[in-house]
Amino acid sequence: MATHKIAVVGGDGIGPEVIAEGLKAFEAAGVSTELTHYDLGGARYLRDGTVLPDSVLDEWRNHDAIYLGAVGSPGVPPGVIERGLLLKMRFELDLYINRRPFLLKGDNGHDFVVIRENTEGTYAGEGGFLRKNTPHEIATQGSVNTWRGAERAIRYGFELASARNNHLTLVHKTNVLTFSGDLWQRAFDAVAQDFPDVETDYNHVDAACIYFVQDPQRYDVIVTDNLFGDILTDLGGAVSGGIGLASSANMDPTRNAPSMFEPVHGSAPDIAGQNKANPIAAILSGAMLLEFVGEQAAADRILAACNANLDATGSTTEIGDLIASAI
Repeated sequence: MATHKIAVVGGDGIGPEVIAEGLKAFEAAGVSTELTHYDLGGARYLRDGTVLPDSVLDEWRNHDAIYLGAVGSPGVPPGVIERGLLLKMRFELDLYINRRPFLLKGDNGHDFVVIRENTEGTYAGEGGFLRKNTPHEIATQGSVNTWRGAERAIRYGFELASARNNHLTLVHKTNVLTFSGDLWQRAFDAVAQDFPDVETDYNHVDAACIYFVQDPQRYDVIVTDNLFGDILTDLGGAVSGGIGLASSANMDPTRNAPSMFEPVHGSAPDIAGQNKANPIAAILSGAMLLEFVGEQAAADRILAACNANLDATGSTTEIGDLIASAI
């Protein structure tokens, strides 16, 4: 049995609580792990100013995956943890795919997946201020889009679609974003030539928001840019049972660096330490981690146990115990 080296960042608020239940599921599934725990997040920043040292990034490169609970604490200035930890991790490790699966409860188990380009767009940080804090202040925030960045995200979307139901939808705003949208559409059309069996579609992002609410069954795999993907995936969580069930993967499919897996619900400091948080999103994220490192059978068992208990109620540990017993 292979032993997988996993870097664990419990983080802030409910993060350590839900990650503990995810690790409980690993044990129940019989997976052998070597865990290294890292004290990072808002609380660590407030304590000594540490966000994400380069030395930690170097250590992570020797791991198979990263398992993250949630980061963010009251009192930390906006952007410090987001840019200094989460985005730095994505950029430095080139985790260029964000993969978010959604299961529609009560709809014969229909599921769909959003593939979000994870390292470019408006999140790249291009922009700045002129005459800040004056009546004539100007702020610019550019969107950085490269052919390489769009093409590799789109290609991953096509590969996933061909392994599922041969349907891929590009979501953008090509009628207004005539430069970035044009690049994305041309890259999409070019990659489509390599996948003749995959049926393709296109939606403007505002139309996609309507369809997510009114007709999500039309989707199987969606590929989109960083900002639109951020918005759509939160909406996807809302229409598929709530953000407490939403899992995610930040991936380097080439495996040159460890991929990172996290629930997307945030640190919820208002309920931290009260054993109230639903751990299913963290457990599902752990299942994605196991699938990525080659533990498909264990991942399938965890996924089945979670899907059979999506409506479970109880404390964090009670739901974790229920999932573990079902595994």
